[in-house]
Formats: sequence, structure tokens, C-alpha cells
Amino acid sequence: MTATPAPPLRVGNASGFYGDRFSAVRDMLTEGPVDVLTGDYLAELTMAILGRDQLADPGRGYARTFLSQMRTCLSQVVERRIRVVTNAGGLNPRGLADRLTELADQLGLEPRIAVVTGDDLLHRAEELGLGSPLTANAYLGAFGIAACLDAGADIVVTGRVTDASLAVGPAIAHHGWTGDDLDALAGATVAGHVIECGAQATGGNYAFAAHLRRDGHDLDRPGFPLAEIHADGSAVITKHPQSGGAVTTGTVTAQLVYEIAGPRYAGPDVTARLDTVRLDPQAPTASGSAAYAGRSPLPTSRWA
Repeated sequence: MTATPAPPLRVGNASGFYGDRFSAVRDMLTEGPVDVLTGDYLAELTMAILGRDQLADPGRGYARTFLSQMRTCLSQVVERRIRVVTNAGGLNPRGLADRLTELADQLGLEPRIAVVTGDDLLHRAEELGLGSPLTANAYLGAFGIAACLDAGADIVVTGRVTDASLAVGPAIAHHGWTGDDLDALAGATVAGHVIECGAQATGGNYAFAAHLRRDGHDLDRPGFPLAEIHADGSAVITKHPQSGGAVTTGTVTAQLVYEIAGPRYAGPDVTARLDTVRLDPQAPTASGSAAYAGRSPLPTSRWA
């Protein structure tokens, strides 16, 4: 008997960079359903900022904004059994995990917190011919995150993983993929890439914003995106009802081609072929914006 595929995993991203909208975590938790909440806080400049922080205080080196956000939202995360995956650990993921544990104790909560490490290469800088850098980190993939979730973690704190891995890791754990499920991994990587920069996918970085405003979309406070990731790696990109911004072919395409160097989008776990991605409009959501799915013309590489 063929096993019934798991239902789609609803992943919502509430941060595209260190210093993004502080209220986005609460908004994502209160404006609609979500299975996994992700937060991307890292960029190359951010790593340098965190490195300077750690020079001043070895106990720092993580995105302190995330800790403040959890101070106001951790109770809701635990009560609703929403799993959280974030790279806010930066240069000191264990330090952030320790602070989260202290916070949970103060609130009388007992979330299971896991840490993904192994990205820090500063101790190997000379061996690797890197000179004397302030920080040196390798991009890790999604399987460490998946292992933490498979072990029962409620919150996963990482250092430097690829931005898309924050969504791919939960999808691996949810759907039971292995390293051989290349098409599914590639599809989830594309979905993770679309939502990784937060409100950019909902109009925040759209060159034709005037067209969206003309159609009545609020771009002063665009909502943050969601990816409903299916068992085959296809996904639907949408947002919570009544949140601002819009999900259209244009806004998703603008983010899809953001920060890419060519049709092959390389990552630690898989290389996604962006030249096989297709965006198909789905039924309008309650927010009035369209959800989108993409399917490749190659039968073995479907994405939505």
C-alpha cells in the first residue's frame, strides 16, 4: 500500500534581515495559521557587525532582536505548538540558545531548544588561506535542522546556514525526504528562497509598486510571506488574510531572481534549476491577493 503523503507544511518567515520589522513575529503568529516560523537575520555585513559585538563581549555574537521578540511571543509559540527555526544564532548559536532557555525558565515554559553548529571556520583561517578575518563561516545546509526537528526540537537555533535552509529543513523533517530526493529538495529550496527576504516577496522590493497600489494593495506595511510546501517539493506562496502587500507573478518573480548568479542556484544540499521554475496563479486568497505555484516543464522537477 502506498503511504499517503503528508499534508503541505505551512512555513511563515518573519524576518529578512537583522533589524527587520520587530512586530513581524507577532503578526505572523496572530494573523493566521502557521506550522513553522522562520527568521533570517544574517547577511555578510551582519556577520561583521556580530563579530564586532563579540569582540566587545565574547558572550554576544547573536541577533539580540530575536531574543526580544521571543520575550513577547514565546508563550504563544509554545501554546500553539509552532516550531521555530532561525539563524539568529549568528556567531554564537549556543549563547543564544542559553539565553532562550533562561527566558523560558522565567516564563515558566519548557520548549525543547536545539542548536546547529559547525559553520565556524575562524580557527581554520590560516589553514584555509583566509588571512586574519574578523569572522569566517561556511554555509551549512538543511539536514542538520531536520535532524534537530526529528529529535523533537521546538526551537532550532543555527549559525550560518543558507537562507533557504530555514524552510528546507522543516520540509525534510515533515515529509521524510532523504538526500536522494533531489527534485523535492530543489523545489523546497526555491520556496525558501522566495520567502527568505520577508516582505520583498509581497511587494516590498517590487519595481512596479505603483501598479499594486493602483489595484488597491497596501504597500506601506506589506505582510510577510508563507510557503505551503507539498510532499513533491512544489509549494504555494501566499500570505495571511488581511495583511498588506500582494502576492503576484511579478512580486514572486522579482524575489525569485534576487541575488542569483545564473540559472543554477547552488546550495549545500542540492542545486536548484531556476530555468525550470514555472509560476502558475492559483485561486485568490482571503486577503485578495493570489497565491502562486510553479511547475517545471521537466517532469522530474516540479515546483509550486
